[in-house]
Amino acid sequence: MGLYVVFADWARRFGVDSAISSFGDSLPEEMVKEFSGQFLEDMEKVRAGGPPIIAAGSDDWYSGPGEKDLYWPALRAEFADEGWPEERVQSVNNSSNAVVAHTPRPTGPRWDSRGLVVGYVQSGKTTNFTAVIAKLADVEYRMIIVLSGIHNGLRRQTQARLDDYLKHLNPDRWVTKTTLDRDFTIPPENPEALLGPDKPVLLVVKKNGAVLGKLIRWLDTANGRRALESSPVLVIDDEADQASVATGRINPLIRRLLGLMPKCTYVGYTATPFANVFIDPSDENDLYPKSFILNLPRPDGYFGPEKIFGRYSVESEDDDETGPPDGYDMVRVVPEDDVQLLRPGSKEPADDFTPTITDELKAAVDWFWLATAARRARHDIGHSTMLIHTSVKIAVHESFRRPLEFLRGRALASLASGSLEDLEPWRELWEDESGRVPAEDFDRRQNSFDEVVVHLLDVIAQTRVVLDNYRSEDRLDYSESSVVAIAVGGNTLSRGLTLEGLVVSFFIRGATAYDTLLQMGRWFGYRTGYEDLPRIWMTPSLADAFRHLATVEHEMRDDIDRYQRENLTPTQVSVRIRTHPALRITAKMGAAQPAYVSYAGRRLQTRYFLHEDADWLDQNRQAAESLVQDALRYGELEPDAASGPARLIRNVPVTLIKDFLGRYQVHEDSPDLDRRMMLKYIDSRLSDVEMSLSNWSVAIVNGDGVPAQLGGLDVRYSVRSRLNDSNTRRADIKTLMSKQDRALDLDLTAAEARAKSEEQLIKVRNDDPTNKDRGLLVLYLIDKMSEPVNADAAGKANSKRKALDAVSPVVGMGIVFPGDVRTKKIQASHVAVDLSDVESVNLDEVLDVDTEEPA
Repeated sequence: MGLYVVFADWARRFGVDSAISSFGDSLPEEMVKEFSGQFLEDMEKVRAGGPPIIAAGSDDWYSGPGEKDLYWPALRAEFADEGWPEERVQSVNNSSNAVVAHTPRPTGPRWDSRGLVVGYVQSGKTTNFTAVIAKLADVEYRMIIVLSGIHNGLRRQTQARLDDYLKHLNPDRWVTKTTLDRDFTIPPENPEALLGPDKPVLLVVKKNGAVLGKLIRWLDTANGRRALESSPVLVIDDEADQASVATGRINPLIRRLLGLMPKCTYVGYTATPFANVFIDPSDENDLYPKSFILNLPRPDGYFGPEKIFGRYSVESEDDDETGPPDGYDMVRVVPEDDVQLLRPGSKEPADDFTPTITDELKAAVDWFWLATAARRARHDIGHSTMLIHTSVKIAVHESFRRPLEFLRGRALASLASGSLEDLEPWRELWEDESGRVPAEDFDRRQNSFDEVVVHLLDVIAQTRVVLDNYRSEDRLDYSESSVVAIAVGGNTLSRGLTLEGLVVSFFIRGATAYDTLLQMGRWFGYRTGYEDLPRIWMTPSLADAFRHLATVEHEMRDDIDRYQRENLTPTQVSVRIRTHPALRITAKMGAAQPAYVSYAGRRLQTRYFLHEDADWLDQNRQAAESLVQDALRYGELEPDAASGPARLIRNVPVTLIKDFLGRYQVHEDSPDLDRRMMLKYIDSRLSDVEMSLSNWSVAIVNGDGVPAQLGGLDVRYSVRSRLNDSNTRRADIKTLMSKQDRALDLDLTAAEARAKSEEQLIKVRNDDPTNKDRGLLVLYLIDKMSEPVNADAAGKANSKRKALDAVSPVVGMGIVFPGDVRTKKIQASHVAVDLSDVESVNLDEVLDVDTEEPA
């Protein structure tokens, strides 16, 4: 084994072929063959063990940590000493291996690698890049620069983590020139004196113009350039979409910094990579992740948007594949009309504003105290935090202190009286809320009110109201034990900074972009021991937006995985991002503004219906009746399909499909089903010899309901109940079309279609000479009542669904396009954004708020 360690170290540094050549004269041939096979097997384990990747053609060199390594073994031992489960440690090992394996071989003469790692909000990114730093230090990287956000709080938090997990574990083997209380200043030593072969230099630097300028001045000297010539450098850009992309000051400074380094690996970390993937890839000096994009795996026990808000079904899955599709019942409604009571309008002065303690805000605060008391009853003495985020304006933050202190004082007085009558509202709130998210779902026993109330008075007495913004001196501080805090703030609490033990969020802050909104979600993360207790109060429009974002995130990660499976690089194809009718993807759309769309290979379906609008429903019914009647006249009805899953009409002229799409109404919440865009796409294909779309198949589904007729054809009603949500304007049935419905015109049985993946079904169509240039339009005649299934397989009542209860039968539509998803594209229209309720933000408060360092 000792000889293999030497062989593997050489192979990792210079390549397995070089190791075979170098050791071939001194070791037996069979031993060299065994060692090389073992090394290749170790590299394969790195690839298989890590997350899905989007990279191709990279030079395989990393076989995982070696026995001679120093920094990663110490970090791994520290994780074990802290009681981490072995599965969690191995997950960090695997995912960081994947990042390291996609960096260049560190013995090369020079390189410029730029990658992106996509994590989850409030989950594991810092741990991952700490492991990556340790492993690259083990392969002799000489300098590590961590660009840590734009606020002192996040930089300090990152410095503390890296001190604990890197510096303190090997105190004599690191050179650090930043501390908890001091950002980078030019040291007395020149770079050549510090960048030696034995001790890597570690710098944790805020993305601040003055600080970055000093770092550049220190390195951009004759001895600095000479030292960098032979020194591999790792630059970690934490929150890489913030300040680093498309900014007039920070972005050029980062690019200039990277330009000083002949051996440079830049890795951005973010949970919201929208701005990063829209950087112009043709600008070689910018920060587009040309080398790789990696997904971090979602950790066990992580609470993300999908678990809280649910998500919509996507093309690649059926309704029963989505887990808990509608999320846990953790979101409470703040009426839109109450927003004006909780923050001033965008055009109103903030200085004289006084917030109203609405019923919802009082319930949120009371639940925070009850939930914290429940944690104490569970012997959990960890930090407990409530977030109130209504505005970016500091005057609004300050206006909340007195009402919250008053609420706290009144609660203390009420509980101190010992009156049973005063306890009753607390009991009712506990029993109502604790029953809506069963603790048993997380393998825990729920506490009784009597167990909780004995801790309630102490919890309220310990509570501090903290105003956390860039001007306040009273910042959140978790250095003491068992902190209980109600934090009121804006930008300083909306990105990067971890709110320890966050239990309750009261959030009505408006935003117009995906990345801004996701990063504000401080409630995402881990809630071990109190998974059933977190609650979020927000407006219905914000809840809908987060549900959409959960779908966007799912599709984006699937897109990354798909491109990796097809062996493509970020320079060959870009990541697609689903659009929203009222949200921008990011303020920094860059050169890759999503100006083109392709329907090739897509399966689209209606899910929203104006179930109480008789005229709207009737127009869609008439459009479907006309289509079926004309299709029977000009197409060919399959004679043996009367009792099958659908009535099928083949060879339907495209003019009938276009006429139907011109008449059928789609709800405005379905931007994917833009009729004008689909018609434009069909027209663009009619001149294509290989896929003209001149003929279609029309299928009318035989559902599970009672007999009916559509266009003279005997069919059966489909049954589609609606989600039990608070939206009264439209019915959301969530999933109309099953995956196997895209095969209704293919030579497959229902069971055969169900057994195939979405991508396999796309391939079957594209390989079929009859159907490769033919679209499929599927109609569903839906029973107007459509009662939900009363219970699931375990006998548990279905509270997430209710009857459709439409005023007349509903016609749903699914449409399947043949072809490859990255073929023909057409120009898309722009999306308008409503800015009427968005607060203006002082850019000085956002980009350069911590400027205590002299230039």
